[in-house]
Amino acid sequence: MEKVMNMIKPKPNPQQLLRDWQRRLRQECRNIERQIRDIQREEKNVQKAIKDAAKRNDMVSAKSLAMEIVRSRRTVNRLYENKAQLNSISMHLGESVAIARTVGHLSKSAEVMKLVNNLMKAPEVAVTMQEFSKEMTKAGVIEEFVNDALDNALDSEDIEEETEEEVDKVLTAIAGETAAQLPEAVRKEKMKQPAQPAAQEEEAIAEGVDDEEELEEIRARLAKVRS
Repeated sequence: MEKVMNMIKPKPNPQQLLRDWQRRLRQECRNIERQIRDIQREEKNVQKAIKDAAKRNDMVSAKSLAMEIVRSRRTVNRLYENKAQLNSISMHLGESVAIARTVGHLSKSAEVMKLVNNLMKAPEVAVTMQEFSKEMTKAGVIEEFVNDALDNALDSEDIEEETEEEVDKVLTAIAGETAAQLPEAVRKEKMKQPAQPAAQEEEAIAEGVDDEEELEEIRARLAKVRS
């Protein structure tokens, strides 16, 4: 009996599908906005830590933190792009439903398919867009993907992409003259981190443990808000 009822259960009409999809797209946009705010709020703490490190002439920590800011800002830029594409999908779906009123069914949209495909490669929304892809394929809005979009959907950022120029700009903007006034030789010497005698090394560790723990804590918080 249940099987028979499922067979005669009416399918959602195009307007119902659109409302459901648009509601979920709006929710996803709100999630992105919240993530952006979290990243930007955490960046203020990192900026303070960079200034403190620069005052101590600890350019190793300052540069490491500046790298985290570069990565976070790239994440924010990508999130803004994701949000724009989600809004674009919603707009195109509205157009599809307008056409459906005339032809009686949802038609395929190459633009929606392209946008969904792009977003399936974005780590922040990949899982959600995979669900949308299945539903839209079933509804006839897009065709089933036959490329390798999913293979690269959850790839992590390549740290090698962070350039020295971007990091230096962040250091200059945040630490100002404190960082700029350090002699180049001092910067290079600190980056080399030469070996120390055992007694001096133990003393250095004892003095720097709080800074190192703080640095790791900051990195962990940034990684959490970016995820």
